[in-house]
Amino acid sequence: MVRRLLVGLVLGFIVGGLVAAGLVAGLHQSAFAEGAGGAAFAYLTAAVTGVLTGLIAGKPIWASGAKIEAGLKAFFGALIAVGLMFALRRWVSWQLDLTAIGAGGRTDIGNLPAASLPLVAAVLGAFFELDNTGGGDEAAPKDKKRVAAPSATDGKARARLAEADEGELAEAEVVSKRAKR
Repeated sequence: MVRRLLVGLVLGFIVGGLVAAGLVAGLHQSAFAEGAGGAAFAYLTAAVTGVLTGLIAGKPIWASGAKIEAGLKAFFGALIAVGLMFALRRWVSWQLDLTAIGAGGRTDIGNLPAASLPLVAAVLGAFFELDNTGGGDEAAPKDKKRVAAPSATDGKARARLAEADEGELAEAEVVSKRAKR
């Protein structure tokens, strides 16, 4: 369980870091702008991060029989990620300065994509990984016993089996005739 938690945290952190790197390096968006446009962009990127985390964390979409589960995780991952981004922007006022890595000046953590997106994705990844039971083949019943058939060289055993089958067949016919009367 702790292993799954750590795997989810790391996987989510990587997904969020890649999305944040795309924003900072690719779009040169080192901080979310103040106002309605910046907030909408922050929530949109959080939703995209939640979808990607839902598709990868837990049972990934490429696993056999995981298409519906990954789709549901992606949908709810987007919703939860938007909620987490709202909480970060609204109630968390930790000041962070990421100018050393070129990812924004001193501002709240909810305004920095390089800090907020990996954090949101790590929480989602841990949640999805803990939710994954990993079952499938392991949950198959193991109490079935196999009985070896008599070997072809054992003629006496074959004869006894044939006699037993004939006896049971005759007994079944007698019971059937009695039931018809």
